[in-house]
Amino acid sequence: MIKFLDLKIINQHYEEQLKKAFRNFLDEGYYILGSQVIQFENKFADFCGVNHCIGVSNGLDALTLIFKSYIRLGKLKKGDQVIVAANTYIASILAIINAGLEPVLVEPNEDTFNIDPLEITKKISDKTKAILAVHLYGMLADMKGILEISRKYDLLVIEDAAQAHGARDMDLGRKAGNLGDAAAFSFYPTKNLGALGDAGAVTTSDDSLAKMIYKLRNYGRSTKFKNDALGYNNRLDEVQASMLNIKLPYLDKENEKRREIAKKYVSEINNKKILLPYWDGSKNHVFHVFVIRTKNRNELKEFLLKNGVETLIFYPIPPHKQKVFKSWNNKSLPITENIHDEVISIPLNPYIKSRDVEKIITALNNY
Repeated sequence: MIKFLDLKIINQHYEEQLKKAFRNFLDEGYYILGSQVIQFENKFADFCGVNHCIGVSNGLDALTLIFKSYIRLGKLKKGDQVIVAANTYIASILAIINAGLEPVLVEPNEDTFNIDPLEITKKISDKTKAILAVHLYGMLADMKGILEISRKYDLLVIEDAAQAHGARDMDLGRKAGNLGDAAAFSFYPTKNLGALGDAGAVTTSDDSLAKMIYKLRNYGRSTKFKNDALGYNNRLDEVQASMLNIKLPYLDKENEKRREIAKKYVSEINNKKILLPYWDGSKNHVFHVFVIRTKNRNELKEFLLKNGVETLIFYPIPPHKQKVFKSWNNKSLPITENIHDEVISIPLNPYIKSRDVEKIITALNNY
């Protein structure tokens, strides 16, 4: 059986370094916001091309802290509207709501799966103050179009870059995390840059925002025993930072390997029942997952399973159809609903074996 993702095999490539890092962590005896966190923050800020990286507990907390900090700074206020793609993962929407803001759901572009700038303009009102640009599945949203809208209407642009570590916008010449006013990253173990547990970060070149997030992530504290704001416990764990420091230097190379595999899939999968993902072949996609579409998803899933290929669905139920959002359940978002009914992801990671890639292609072509 070809597993969809085998984290044990992936992390074996760093095993000796990870063990050594953990031993150093134990020997140092400093477990919270120590040298490893500082080192990672500096390295990841350089990687993204920004002035600041603030390590936090996870991706949801990263997004929430951005919104809450903007409220503290007076750039947002409770009840302001934030435009977001309707087909995103629920965490994007939870961050908006948890900060006391109002999400406005917008249909995605059906080819790219990312928020459609044309649809954004239809939803802008006097209450609209920000756009949350989600780089879904590892492909950058249309940041050029989004930034043009933000300038015209004086809106903040926040990136949800949880799935797009290292993706580069070829028009703007900058990476994810450096395309808007601020960005949130998740380093959940399955991500392209994955920790061995929960971890996240905020990237920005806004000094005042960074200063506020540094405070809020650690009880609102400016110095030891001096608290300037009502804060939270959203710190990046020192041991996870040490794991990320080991894996970060491999990220660009591993993303390139992902693109090589994706190119093979795109060029060799040939089945009229299967719609392949849109990609222009550039570095704007890091293929966190390789998402295909089919009208009979369950049938394809069972067929592939019988042929020794495990798949996953990201995501079977759109946010507006979730029980937690009952007031949205009758919203009409046909593009989003069609996408969620048809998408299914096939195995793709930097360490998948060539023979397994061939087997997956053969199985899909035989469906």
